[in-house]
Amino acid sequence: MPAPRQYPLELRERAVRMSWTAEPKPVIRRMAEDLGVHHEALRNWIRQAEADAGGPGDLLTTSERVELQALRKENLQVKRANGVLRTASAFFAAQLDPTRPR
Repeated sequence: MPAPRQYPLELRERAVRMSWTAEPKPVIRRMAEDLGVHHEALRNWIRQAEADAGGPGDLLTTSERVELQALRKENLQVKRANGVLRTASAFFAAQLDPTRPR
């Protein structure tokens, strides 16, 4: 279960819109103080919104992050299943040929 969000989504969306529409571009630290949020949180929201909008950057979009998380979870399950199958096959191989050295 994910941790509860410290800031509501409406605040995040409003802060990102404000940073995009403000002229001249506001200083993130000052804007964060005005909104009552941590400046690094605001910077991350803006960067993520830019990635979601298709802007240049090295961040994954939100949908890509969700897909990556699901694939990592599936990969972990497959690794666990392979470990169980490997152990079971060794057990049954030993049962079929008891003279075989271990």
